[in-house]
Parts: sequence; structure tokens; C-alpha cells
Amino acid sequence: MPLFLAFLLVPLIEITLFVQVGGLIGLWPTLAIVVGTAMLGTWLVKSQGRQALQKLTGAFNDLRDPSEPLAEGAMILFAGVLLLTPGFFTDAVGFALLMPPVRLWLYRQVSARVTVQGFAAHPGAQRPGGPRGTGPQGFGGQGDIIDGDFTEVRPRDNDGPSRPSAWVEKDPDRH
Repeated sequence: MPLFLAFLLVPLIEITLFVQVGGLIGLWPTLAIVVGTAMLGTWLVKSQGRQALQKLTGAFNDLRDPSEPLAEGAMILFAGVLLLTPGFFTDAVGFALLMPPVRLWLYRQVSARVTVQGFAAHPGAQRPGGPRGTGPQGFGGQGDIIDGDFTEVRPRDNDGPSRPSAWVEKDPDRH
């Protein structure tokens, strides 16, 4: 029901605002404002989105919970959709979502009502120095486990001399 009300009320609010603003300043200035806010919004969404992507990448690299950067990116994407939608009300909401304090407040409101079951990173995926600078020495250090599969390839009889590959160490116990 709330979604139905939003789809009903938002266009009515937009039409009312268009009529009021258009009557006050005229058609062409009203259209210029709508196009200008769409262009400004596109630029802001691009720069804010780049910052959100850097925060998300940092969260993944540090093996931290990516919930906040993901939510921030989703809000920026939603702000972009609102800013590209012609209208004064949707532009106001879109610009509000581009303000970091508003996004943080919304994230806190939603996260207080949502329970995250858990976040786990792959146990072998440690950055150098371990997670948050602790633990084993990172990739290639002691304590790392490298899991892999192999298939032994034997040469066919008609492929020339049958000798081991240079990549295979010769076992001293075998002749």
C-alpha cells in the first residue's frame, strides 16, 4: 500500500510544483532549471559514486563488512535516478541523498531495523599483513595454505623422446 501511495502522490506533487513554479517564473526558466538540475545531478552522482566505489573496494581489501559502502552506493544510484526524473520534488530528494550526512542517517535508520546474519571472508584471502594488520605474514608467508588440483599429462609414444618435462623435479628414488 505505501508503494501505491508513492506512485500516486509523487506525480501529483510534481505536477503541482510544475504549475506553481511555471506560473511564477515562466515556461522556459522552469525547463532550464529542470535540465540544469539533471546535468548537475549527473556530475554529482558520478563523483559521489566514484568515492563510494573506493570505499567499497577498501572494505573488501581490508576484509571489513561492506554493508555501509554498498548501501551508500545504492542510495547514490537511487539519487541519480531521482535527479534524472524531471521534477522539483524528485530533484530535492535526489540532492538530499547526495549529502553524506543524510545517507549516514538513512543507513543508521535502516540498519537499526535490519539484522545481518553474518559476514565472512574466504579464510585464505588475507591481504599482506593479515586482516587489519594481524595474523600470518600474508600471501607467500608462513602459515598460508595454497590449495590446488593437478592433472598428470603423459606424452604419447609418437611425440618424440619420452623424457620428463623441465618443470618436473626428478625424484631421486625413481629411475
